[in-house]
Amino acid sequence: MDVGSSSARTVAACVIGGIVLGASVVALHLGGGSATPTLPPVEALRRRFRRRRRPVRVYMDGCFDMMHYGHCNALRQARALGDELVVGVVSDDEITANKGPPVTPLYERMKMVRAVKWVDDVIPDAPYAITEDFMNKLFNEYNIDYIIHGDDPCLLPDGTDAYALAKKAGRYKQIKRTEGVSTTDIVGRMLLCVRERPASDNQNHSSLQRQFSHGHGQNIDHSGSGSGTKISHFLPTSRRIVQFSNSRSPGPDSRIVYIDGAFDLFHAGHVEILRLARELGDFLLVGIHTDQTISSTRGPHRPIMNLHERSLSVLACQYVDEVIIGAPWDISKDMITTFNISLVVHGTIAENMDYTEGDSNPYAVPIALGIYHKLESPLDITTSTIIRRIVSNHEAYQKRNEKKEASEKKYYDSKSFVNGG
Repeated sequence: MDVGSSSARTVAACVIGGIVLGASVVALHLGGGSATPTLPPVEALRRRFRRRRRPVRVYMDGCFDMMHYGHCNALRQARALGDELVVGVVSDDEITANKGPPVTPLYERMKMVRAVKWVDDVIPDAPYAITEDFMNKLFNEYNIDYIIHGDDPCLLPDGTDAYALAKKAGRYKQIKRTEGVSTTDIVGRMLLCVRERPASDNQNHSSLQRQFSHGHGQNIDHSGSGSGTKISHFLPTSRRIVQFSNSRSPGPDSRIVYIDGAFDLFHAGHVEILRLARELGDFLLVGIHTDQTISSTRGPHRPIMNLHERSLSVLACQYVDEVIIGAPWDISKDMITTFNISLVVHGTIAENMDYTEGDSNPYAVPIALGIYHKLESPLDITTSTIIRRIVSNHEAYQKRNEKKEASEKKYYDSKSFVNGG
């Protein structure tokens, strides 16, 4: 017999024997001493591993009042620290007691948070401060592993840290605050419209809109801190847009639905119409109009938020697959062909419903092609609705902003670099 062949068979026998022996040991270990395992050894190992590893669940709470891309980016960062994100939405009463009256009621804020693509579950009426009882409820009932908050301080009226107990328990993680926006800033922009809106609005067509978008204007703090209303300090980057974007593209046979608009002060009405639009197809493409287009159609004090801010807010919505940043006002045949649009939709509630009058109907082409559809808007809310809420309670929001601006100044004065964001 050939010596080489004999050696090869010997080595093979040893290897097979080792595998059998190892499998037997594993089987005995898994079977608690039973010599006859009910599953193949490798499959038994896999199942045991799956049983032992459960998803890491993280919790983040907030008021999420007038929800914007800064809130969404915080939720994105929080979700990256675990496998599942549970979000607590603070009650109206708790917000009023700790910060002042909320602009949007709880049911609207719940819709907004649930619609964010990184959120897995939502807890309504969450407390403003993490009490010991609520923290134990998070750990034991919701299986929360870590409580998340931004690097900006969250202080209670008595000056204590709202997350002190979570930090003491060793179950606290920190994320980077999104620079350039806060609810305080946005409310301030609307209050600025009320205070400084010129008597001859139509003659000064671009004043406030350009202040907000480009950082120019009187009585505005340009330093990023301190008192006084702040315009947008958001610095858009390609990385941030990629972080908010979906990675998928429509297939060749996908039914692509298109809806366009300003989507200024992104609110629950926007979320609901986007949800209905997405249900009509396989892929939802959203057109975001330019600042100049909105200013020309809705007045020089619009938009409150600039194009990139509005685009990120829309991109964070789970119903949206893609956006056109700076979409044209008129929908052309070429645009429909380029994006392979199957259906163009518009809601029944909007700021300017007279778009079909005269010869300037932006939907004339899709109407002629028979691919235009009007959707019944579920909520009677527009950007003007939000602005009216601010104006009607002007003094209360002014006091709330002054109080918040003081704490934000302290944050900016003492902030340091935090990796991530």
